[in-house]
Amino acid sequence: MDLRWKFLSSKYIHKGKWATLRVDTCKMPNGTIVDDYYVLEYGSWVNAVAITEENKVLMVTQYRHAADIISLEIPGGVVDEGETPLQALRRELLEETGYQFDDFEPLCELCSNPSTANNFVYSYLARGGKKVQEQALDDHEELIVHEYSIDEVKQLLLDNKILQAMHSTALFYGLVKLGVL
Repeated sequence: MDLRWKFLSSKYIHKGKWATLRVDTCKMPNGTIVDDYYVLEYGSWVNAVAITEENKVLMVTQYRHAADIISLEIPGGVVDEGETPLQALRRELLEETGYQFDDFEPLCELCSNPSTANNFVYSYLARGGKKVQEQALDDHEELIVHEYSIDEVKQLLLDNKILQAMHSTALFYGLVKLGVL
């Protein structure tokens, strides 16, 4: 049985730089009409379990206003128009950490919240990172770069110190891929 809903209408409520909000009216396969279904449209995101030549995992801390937390995360960001996820990731790693990577392996493709958001997150394992420049952050970014051993990252996960769900998931996938979990 096809569970997809049929779109009857959509109306944009807000179009912004970081997020767009629309309201849909849909028809379920059983005939039920769903009014006022709100959907957040975001661009795709990328992130990486980024491991340096010294076998250290790069992570960043930054303030996250919506949750009002200082968040420990893996590097990543938005896929700009015209970029592939891998191109965006190379750019984001260089901007956020100053490290350049040439060895990438896809880990997973996730939906941030498929009930209310339409975007995907592409996670990679990046290995052999070399520091080639200082950070080149956007005006709205303040990031501190940290280097952790793989054992320290495992403990951070076990201690629930990484609250960003998509980043925790990517780290678990990465640790499995590395054969250490």
